[in-house]
Amino acid sequence: METALIPLVALLLAYAAPMNLTLAHIGARAVSRDGTDALCRMYLERCSPWARCGCEAFRTEDALLEWLLRQQGRTKAILVLLDSRGKQMASESFAAWLAARRDEGAQHMVFAVGPADGWSDASRAKAQLLLSLGPMTMAHSLARLVMAEQLYRAYTILTGHPYHGGH
Repeated sequence: METALIPLVALLLAYAAPMNLTLAHIGARAVSRDGTDALCRMYLERCSPWARCGCEAFRTEDALLEWLLRQQGRTKAILVLLDSRGKQMASESFAAWLAARRDEGAQHMVFAVGPADGWSDASRAKAQLLLSLGPMTMAHSLARLVMAEQLYRAYTILTGHPYHGGH
């Protein structure tokens, strides 16, 4: 009877493993001098109780898509492109969307800020979600910071942490 439990335990551990989150962007790999990269890392580190987080920079959209194809896992990585024409969500809705992907067994989610002239139609077609941070135009480093903070906020909403006051 004990040997019959081993596959079940392995399955449960696979689903209980933290999700991988990658905050990616198209552009220079250099650290910004305005402090946004340090703040992005701070928010992503705060997510560490719930997810393994990292940052990646790519010179081109094609480089991002090629890297995405090389990501190994039991499930295909979910690509979320930040795009001004995408869906806008309240923080609570975004948290629910993230939880649904987690509960469906997603292992890796990639949130990507695109090139200055926007995503190509080909890249947009490969995304599972086009997400807009709002109608205002913002610097790409600021968009990465806002996304990092929203990921942290989503996890605090899901866990009942007092960080998110609902306002």
